[in-house]
Order: sequence, then structure tokens, then C-alpha cells
Amino acid sequence: MSLYQHGRDFSIQINGQELMNSRQHASEQALARLGCAHLAGRKAPCILIGGLGMGYTLRQALDLLSPRANVVVGELSGAVVEWNRQFLGELNGQPLSDERVDLQTGDIVEMISGSRSRFDAILLDIDNGPGEMAASGNRRLYGPEGILACRRALRDHGCLALWSADPSKKFEQLLMRCRFHVCRVRVSAHKGSKSQSRFVWVASEDSGILPRGGVRPRVHLKNGSKGGRRPPRKRRG
Repeated sequence: MSLYQHGRDFSIQINGQELMNSRQHASEQALARLGCAHLAGRKAPCILIGGLGMGYTLRQALDLLSPRANVVVGELSGAVVEWNRQFLGELNGQPLSDERVDLQTGDIVEMISGSRSRFDAILLDIDNGPGEMAASGNRRLYGPEGILACRRALRDHGCLALWSADPSKKFEQLLMRCRFHVCRVRVSAHKGSKSQSRFVWVASEDSGILPRGGVRPRVHLKNGSKGGRRPPRKRRG
């Protein structure tokens, strides 16, 4: 993984392929807006951002949340953290210096699995989404085990928001099988662009907090037909 600079623009590449570019950050900001929309007016929310990237999602979340918010950032790469501190922080007003931020370097799957009813929102921008690019181990996060761990880590009326470079009906079905209501939102890759799109899924057990725009996929039944959204199963006491 390497960091490149051209004038005021930065690019992070891995194995010769561009993973992110500072000129294209509108979708990362949209991830924070969509994932934190239900927290407007909340006095002390706690959220988790999985993947620091170039800090755009973190900056947007900090701008939206209250002064008493707690924002946990999980980043696997120590190099990405160092680049944000030395070079990329100037893009976003040095968000890592905000006292609300709790930066943790390590495996985001382990961070989520070790949490129970802790977060009001989990925002994930790991790799390229469900189609991994940087680390094959990321498939754990986007599989049934990872999604169920996210659900357990959320508080009541919390939501899971996930960034992706591409749409995936298969992944939407997985989210719904894990008892989430789901909304898929198409967002611009960068401000003013209509030709390049990215996608954000917002998932919650509370359908009332999903964005009004976007597409709400339906469950595909085993016989190939489409059914309505199945309600969560009631626990037997």
C-alpha cells in the first residue's frame, strides 16, 4: 500500500490499483450523513467507524454529532493512520485531534465481536465493500458472522451503514436474512458527478429510521418469488 501526492491531491494505491483518491470523497461523506441521520439531537451518541481512509467519513460524522459524542475509529493499517496525521489531516481540519475521537488500530471484526449493545451506529468503509480488494480476510466482516456481530454490537434503534463501490443483490439478501430492514442508496463518487456512482446500504432492525430515499429490496424466497420484509423473530422466554 502506497500514498501518492500530485499537487494538493492524494491517492492511496495497493498493488498498483487505486483504492481511494482525495478528489473523490462525496460518497464517504454520504456514508456518515446516512448512517448518522437518526442521531440528530442525540446528546451523547456512540458510533463506530470501520476504516479511517482519508478521514472524510470521520470529519462528516464529527460535524453532525453533538459535542458529547464518542466516535470510535477502527483502522487496521498503521500506515494509513500515520498518513492521516502527517499529510491527510490538512484535508479535513485534523479530525484525529478531536477529543471525541477514540482511535484504535487493529482488526475491526474483533472490535465489533467484542462489543454488545454499544453503538448507536456502525459505519463501515472497509476495502471496496463486499467485493474485497485490499485484504481477503475482510470477507469475514461481510459474511453472516460479521453481519450478525454488527447487529449484536448495535443498541436499540441503531443502524449499520456500509459503503460499497458496486451494488450487490446477494449481499442485500444476506443483510435481510440477518433480520435487518435494508435501504440501498446510490450516491455520487464525487460532488457534482452524475457519471460515477457508489452505494451505501443502511440496515436496521427499526425500519422507521431508514432513509426515505433509495431502494428497499425485498426478500427472495426459496421458490424464487419475492416476499415482503419478514419481521424479526420473537425470543422465547
